[in-house]
Amino acid sequence: MNSGEVYKSFLTPLSFIERSASVYPSKTAIVHGTKRYTYREFGERVNRFASALRQNGLAKGDRVAVLLPNIPPMLEAHFAVLLAGGMIVPINTRLSPGEVEYILNHSGASYLFCDTELSSMVKPHHANLPALKLTINVADAPGFETLPGIDYEEFLDHGSPAPLPWVIADEDESIAINYTSGTTGRPKGVVFSHRGAYLNAIGEGIETQLTPDSVYLWTLPMFHCNGWCFTWGVTAMGGTHVCLRKFEPGAVWPLVEKEKVTHFNGAPVVLISLLNDPSRPLKLTRPLTITTAGAPPSPTLIENVSAMGAKIIHVYGLTETYGPTTVCAPQPGWEGESPAERARLMARQGVAYVVSEAIRVVDEQMNDVPKDGQTLGEVVMTGNIVMKGYYDDPESTATAFRGGYFHSGDVAVWHPGGYIELRDRSKDVIISGGENISSIEVEQVIYRHPAVLECAVIGVPHEKWGESPKAFVTVKPGMALAEKELIEFCRANIAHFKCPSAIEFIDLPKTSTGKIQKFVLREREWKGREKFIQG
Repeated sequence: MNSGEVYKSFLTPLSFIERSASVYPSKTAIVHGTKRYTYREFGERVNRFASALRQNGLAKGDRVAVLLPNIPPMLEAHFAVLLAGGMIVPINTRLSPGEVEYILNHSGASYLFCDTELSSMVKPHHANLPALKLTINVADAPGFETLPGIDYEEFLDHGSPAPLPWVIADEDESIAINYTSGTTGRPKGVVFSHRGAYLNAIGEGIETQLTPDSVYLWTLPMFHCNGWCFTWGVTAMGGTHVCLRKFEPGAVWPLVEKEKVTHFNGAPVVLISLLNDPSRPLKLTRPLTITTAGAPPSPTLIENVSAMGAKIIHVYGLTETYGPTTVCAPQPGWEGESPAERARLMARQGVAYVVSEAIRVVDEQMNDVPKDGQTLGEVVMTGNIVMKGYYDDPESTATAFRGGYFHSGDVAVWHPGGYIELRDRSKDVIISGGENISSIEVEQVIYRHPAVLECAVIGVPHEKWGESPKAFVTVKPGMALAEKELIEFCRANIAHFKCPSAIEFIDLPKTSTGKIQKFVLREREWKGREKFIQG
């Protein structure tokens, strides 16, 4: 709190940078290649950034878009935009120019901070952004074209390192707009509040056991749910951020060793690529916590990560829940189980975070399904770490919150101990001859085959059964696998009616955040064959 200010009891991530800059001024806050910033320097750069925004006309509530990789200015923006009174709009760095244009115009962003390597994503439509007042070029890597505007470091030079008074008047004020991937239409802007961001940042620290000694490697994109709120959570604990401009498996393991990394996060597809990289150590020499989410990890993946000596934490959530909102909290008795059984238990999505309300699995009438580990229902949420709504989209917001809860669209069972376990997205359940088949269950069996790197299972047209499972598989480099062999493997490990009727070996299509795009496969298989869909 600055001298002369009236005390306000607000929950806001702004308190995190203030505290850490005060408590750990000489401690390394950010590592980026050869650059090192202390917490004092981090705080001063945030102040310069925020004051420069105010000098350039930012009004409270203005949207500030950031099209940046995992570099220091992206971390600085997560505090400076809030301090200036704006709302941060992180943009996926792997989108098309048209998608970037849509997000900038839909959000009405007045300011854009753009990495010069990504300027080609903005340039084709730069003249078609009527709300945009100023573009700031971040030249983190040399040799790229700039957009009309000002250089980032020059922009900071116009600001002051002195602390700024907060302009927040209510902790429920909006703090960020995070756009969904838009796989089924235009992306929707998910609105976060100061309170929700604060609480989930604290929740991440609790559930993944961050401390001031933690060294966090940015393998997860910061544009994705504000880096699952770890942009704020690591700072809250006074930990060290190790930036990684571009994710490359061969660059991760050397950084883990060099910087003594204690934590990193990633979707299962990221962990698969890391486990299969030649630079991967067979056994870790120091403790490492890996948090995974984004898709249900197979028990095989969990078992393989654990065998390295890493502690794996399985969490689950959506953009609409500020990132992770449940954790598969291990029970004391699980340590006595076999590695395979322990991995199977850890593959569950688990229970609510400490900072979240209890998660429910409900039927179509919003009644809780039995906790029998068998009855399917939809996962719904409420509480402090559920979004405020979709930006400028009241109709979608009302639909998402029907019945007073946020509807995830994820199908799950509820186990007797209260742990949820996803069985599918509602649109991914395969109905074959009247039988419901979980694509996740089939995928987990396929992942147990030693030659399988990645897989996806969808329902495809079948003249007799309406649809039947088909698997799309990527084989590990240097290994061979035949369709008949894999189908026989499945038939030996799962009910025959659940087994794939066909297997295709391909490189799987993925979203920009590494999730497998089942809808691409589904559209290809069903095009012109909708007559097979059963009513």
